[in-house]
Formats: sequence, structure tokens, C-alpha cells
Amino acid sequence: MANILSWNGRRRVVITGMGAVTPLGLDVASTWQALIEGKSGVTRITHWDVSQYPTQMAAFVKGFDATRYVNPRDARRLSPFILYGLAAAKQAIAQAKLDFSQEDMTRIGVEIGSSMGGSSIVEEQRLILDTKGVRQINPTLIPAILINTVACAVAIALGIKGPVNSVSGACATGLISLGEAVRKLSWGDADVMIAGGSEAVLSPLSVAGFARLGATSVKNDQPERACAPFDLNRDGTVVGEGAAVVVLETLDHAQRRGAAILAEVLGYSLTCDAYHLVAPDPSGEGAARAMQAALQEANVSPAELDWIVAHGTATKMNDAIETKAIKMALGEETAYRVPVSSNKGALGHMIGAAGAISVVAAVQAMLTNIIAPTINYETPDPECDLDYVPNVGRPATVKTVMVNCFGFGGQNSCLVLRKWEG
Repeated sequence: MANILSWNGRRRVVITGMGAVTPLGLDVASTWQALIEGKSGVTRITHWDVSQYPTQMAAFVKGFDATRYVNPRDARRLSPFILYGLAAAKQAIAQAKLDFSQEDMTRIGVEIGSSMGGSSIVEEQRLILDTKGVRQINPTLIPAILINTVACAVAIALGIKGPVNSVSGACATGLISLGEAVRKLSWGDADVMIAGGSEAVLSPLSVAGFARLGATSVKNDQPERACAPFDLNRDGTVVGEGAAVVVLETLDHAQRRGAAILAEVLGYSLTCDAYHLVAPDPSGEGAARAMQAALQEANVSPAELDWIVAHGTATKMNDAIETKAIKMALGEETAYRVPVSSNKGALGHMIGAAGAISVVAAVQAMLTNIIAPTINYETPDPECDLDYVPNVGRPATVKTVMVNCFGFGGQNSCLVLRKWEG
């Protein structure tokens, strides 16, 4: 049996299960296969008229059947972000082989967040109110839009009675959720946490809003090639949707029940730029500080990293600043050696689920020894001059990975993970 305490005396935390619903697939296996093959889930929007929109594409979840996870009544009444989160959570629990009949349910918690919750439902129901009147409004409108409903829905469905919470940290939500869940475990508040992020913001108003913000690509003629992280000719991100959830356990709990351990979470950090509501600090100091603090908590040197799963939004400013921050945090010599990938060219920007799906990718890389590529990378940018694993998945020995996720308001989250080798 391994030592159940980390180098700093806290309880060690491991990952034993993962689930995902994404624009590339309806589970982890299909999503990962498409990622390493360099496929894209971005398509032209056909759900409504986008002829006057600057951005006319998005990364939709395709073929999702909610009745595989909930009864038909709930499938009709719950928001898509809640349904995606429930599906990913149930997948993760199934892989972890958690037998709740053998567990103290007061020692199990949920930490699943969302950036915008049921914003698409608000838009839909307001139109119903205007055209059909009050009596046609969904009677469960309010719980359908609240951000905490996804975590509570998981808890109710499974009988979980420990700490249940939902973080909302904009685009950093998914990674913050995992980090805060790790804290609860390492501090002894729970033995198991179901953690991740879920988002379903693809509606006429939100897509228009992101476009008006100037954050999204306008390369509408080739949607699957539009989002090009770190490429010289990148012009913005593409908004996506979906969910990713992992089962986190204290090492002693996982070992007691004989769980198959996938990876260990070694370090987590959250910082703030305190600079601007939308733009990151051009110096990259806040992001670099998050990386350095996560590495310090993990007791990992930059030279030990085998891969960085970058935030990599494909916006001019964000990619250049993240590149600068990686160099600051690791030192330039090491930064040039460590492969860096963004999955947003393939998945779109899953907003509140972005960080959680990046953690899933990190663990899959450890299990398969393949690094997922940054697709649509064609023209090097002098400001973005690291090894971005262009276009093709790369065989590699992957043991230690750092995941970055940054959010509007200047929130910078970072997680360091290591492959479990017993």
C-alpha cells in the first residue's frame, strides 16, 4: 500500500473514473479517439438563421439521448447543461465502479460547476412569455437555470449527502471545480468527490454576444478549420458545449475498495490578474504565478513535465500571453522542450467544461501514451514559438501533465497530475 499522505502531509487524491459528453463524442473513448485523430466537432449553425451573424459556427453536442440517463419527463424538463452533467457523472461513476450500497453517502460530495448555467433556457422561455403568455412558461424554469442545479441533480439522482457545491469561474470553471474538490478531499471533508464542469450556451443570443465581444472566429467558410490555437492567422475561438466529470477519491479510500486508479492529482492553484473583466494581463504574471504555485504544491519541477494542456483559445491576445506565461513559469529552456497542446480547435471552447475536458485528455494521454495535437496549426507565430504538437497526435511517454485554464475576470487555474504507477 502506498503512503496515503503527500509530501506536505495532506491526504493524497486520485482519479478513478471519467465521463464526457462533447462535440466529438458522447463518452471519453469516442472523444479521445477523435481528438488524437485530429478531427473537429465544429460545424455551421443550422439551428437558427445566422445569415446576419459575424460568427456562423459552433461546436454542438450531436446525437445525445438524455433518456439513457434520466426518465423521459426529466429529459424534457431539465436544461441541457444539467443533462450533460448528469450523463458525464454517471459515466465516471460507472468506470470507477463505485458501489454506493457500500459507501457512507455523507462522505461523498459533488463539485460540478457551470459558467452560464441555463442561459439558453432563459432566452427560450422569454420568447415563450412574449408570444404565448405566463401560463406556458416551464414551471421548473427557475431550478432549470440555476448553476447549482447540475450538482444538486447529480446528488439527488445518486443519494449523495456530503459537500455539494457549484463553482462559476467563467472559462476556468471546470478546472476550479476539480481543484476545489481536491481541497475538500485533502482536508478530510469527504472521501469521494464527483467533480467537473458542464455547459450548454449555444443559443442565438449567446453566440451573438460572444461575437459582439470580438472573441469568436469569423472564418465561416470552413468551420472545422476556423479555430486555430497559436497559429499566426488565428482570429478567435469557436463556442462549444458539453460536460466532463471525474471521480476523485482519497488514496486510502480508493485502495480500501480495490479501485483501479488512473492518475493522481498532485497540485492545484488559483490566482487572479486583477486587471480587466475580459482581457488577460498582458504581462502574463498571474497565469505564470498559477503554474508556479501548482508545481510547488505538487513538489514537481518544470523539467518533470511531459505535456501541458493549454487553455489555448485561438484569440490573438490569449495565446500569446499564455505562451509568455509558460516561459515565465517554466523558464525558457524548459518551456521550449515541453509539448503544449490546445484542444479547442477540435472541441471548440466548452466554456465551463473546458478545464474538466482538458483533465480527461491529460489522463487519457497517460493511459495511451499519445499526446493530442493542436489542430489547424499551419503558420508559426513569432509570439507563439513553443512546441504545439501541430495537427497530428504524437506518441510519447506521458507521466506528468500540467493543465491550464483561464477565465474572464482574470481567473487563472492550474492543475498538475501524474500517472498512477502504484
